[in-house]
Amino acid sequence: MRRHLLILPLVATLSACIGSPQAPAPTRKTAHEATRTFSTSPAYGQCLSSLSAQHVSYQPLPDQYFGNGCSNVNAVRLSSLASDTASLGLTNLGPVTCSMATGFAGWARFGVDRAAEQILGSRIARIETFGSYNCRNVAGTSKRSGHATANAIDVSGFVLDDGRRITVLNDWNGGTPAEKRFLRVVHESACKRFGMVLGPDYNSAHTNHFHLEASGGSYCR
Repeated sequence: MRRHLLILPLVATLSACIGSPQAPAPTRKTAHEATRTFSTSPAYGQCLSSLSAQHVSYQPLPDQYFGNGCSNVNAVRLSSLASDTASLGLTNLGPVTCSMATGFAGWARFGVDRAAEQILGSRIARIETFGSYNCRNVAGTSKRSGHATANAIDVSGFVLDDGRRITVLNDWNGGTPAEKRFLRVVHESACKRFGMVLGPDYNSAHTNHFHLEASGGSYCR
């Protein structure tokens, strides 16, 4: 009888170990998932407020680090910009830093839309781009491009409310006098808002677009 009493606790202990569910193994985030967090910096919050004050349609994006000097930090995705009378559409635009977005929004409204009305007699309906973020180097160098940190936008053309389409490739040199003047005015206007602006007069790689970059320098070509 005593032997049975000694065996019973041992059986109960084994039964408890075998029958109880195992605790789930802790999940581990991948390096990519671990870096997808929204910035909480005050500067980013102030920048978003500035975009909202400009009546810009945008979506805040989580910070992402892709390695090799490529990242999207304090970035947004722009849907449309505001003009004096309506909203301006955008094409092909991916993530862009908030500081670049605020400068771009101001340039579009005051440097592009108003110039189009004054010089071409029609407001801007849409700004066409070749994109923003791209993990790559400056052409022909080992230096990372401003695109690698979503801090640059390549603008290729403009569509007017009256249906006309003005492109850097076709109209910088081949457009009407008014179209050529318009492109040079908006290029010059961009130079006042961005640290680096490159166009067709810089090199052959920029014959079809304006490279606008929010850098700390002051280079306009």
